Amino acid sequence: MKILIASTPASGLFNPLLAIGRILIAAGHEVTALTGSAFRQRVEGIGAKFHPLPAQVDFDPGNIHAVAPELKNTRPGPEWLRISLERVFVDSIRGQHEGTGEVLRDLLADVIVVDDMFFGVLPMLLGPSSERPPVIVCGTSVLHWRREDGAPVFSGLPPATTKAQFDEYATIARDYDRIVNQPLALRLNQVLAGLGLGPVHTPLLECVVELADVDMQLSVPGFEFPRAMPATVNFVGALPIIPNQAPRPSWAHELDGSRKVVLVTQGTVANHDFSLLVAPTLAALANERDVLVVVTAGGRPTDAIPGPIPGNARLASYLPFEWILPKTDVFVTNGGYGSVNQAMSFSVPLVTAGLTEDKAAVNARVAWSGVGIDLATNQPSPESLRDAIRTVLDNSEYRARASLMAEEFARIDTRSEIVRIVAAAASRRR
Repeated sequence: MKILIASTPASGLFNPLLAIGRILIAAGHEVTALTGSAFRQRVEGIGAKFHPLPAQVDFDPGNIHAVAPELKNTRPGPEWLRISLERVFVDSIRGQHEGTGEVLRDLLADVIVVDDMFFGVLPMLLGPSSERPPVIVCGTSVLHWRREDGAPVFSGLPPATTKAQFDEYATIARDYDRIVNQPLALRLNQVLAGLGLGPVHTPLLECVVELADVDMQLSVPGFEFPRAMPATVNFVGALPIIPNQAPRPSWAHELDGSRKVVLVTQGTVANHDFSLLVAPTLAALANERDVLVVVTAGGRPTDAIPGPIPGNARLASYLPFEWILPKTDVFVTNGGYGSVNQAMSFSVPLVTAGLTEDKAAVNARVAWSGVGIDLATNQPSPESLRDAIRTVLDNSEYRARASLMAEEFARIDTRSEIVRIVAAAASRRR
């Protein structure tokens, strides 16, 4: 089969699509990728063909402020979310749509696979299904689908269980609708009208999930809030870690089981300021003699980590996750969806602290599922981190819950499921 993968030029959205591309190429399929120029080498490195997005939507994946400079001075919350959704995603629809159409004029694709924020396929999904290939949405974050308790998708609120919570969530939802949904709907429908389409009345985040032929959610049901979901949603587990992406560090032999290992990362997107999570974690555990703190800088140089660096800390720009996760006792993270799911698949409990992008929603699921502690802040104090990390280290219940989640991941053959779903989508069209 010929498969087109289209991805927003952002690492957290592109990386899962690249891993899916590897799986499909290994299964004998021909893969073409439409994404940002910054990812050309990585696309071609897996044996896929590369097409750049049109220049106006081919932005720097490491500099969201170049696209939406006002985010620099906006605190995490509904207003931050509205601005980022408008400027980074809605305003990219026309360019992404034109880029997709240009590729499809030459490529007789059997299936299109996109990340769940690539709204450039929305114009195609609003047209006749007979005039397009099947579209598979890849759920790179929490499921973008309405909640029965009314809480917004990215709110970071646990499922309501009392009347007081339902009433509180109704108030929050009204404010969210005024601040986020209504302005987004206006902007979205203006873009669609310029393409001779619309209007749509479904909230933006739900549109693609509702209209796509299949949604492949990169997690397990046990990590998603229970609610009625479209029949097209398929949980496919955690993507396999690509091995040997980084060498083992010179201090690898120190992870010999004599000390507890706490792994800390701010990912590859939100690691511009290590004082948010990495530095306070180092300070929190500086005097914990039974703990070795391992920091991965997500590709940035380790000298960007502010000091002082305590004696029980070990730093690396990158680490091979297939090696470090089995040795990890607690994973401290700001809440990237992919890394959280990978940690759970290795039975690793978590301490999370992050509010931007989708992180509040991811971290709320960490607390709700019992696999860790969510500090529900973007900049935790060393004291709160120390208390949370020690609680997770010393209370076996968190590891037990993570192990149960790992069993759920182990019951899914992710590679086979992805290949099966893509083949089934293509065969339905035929």
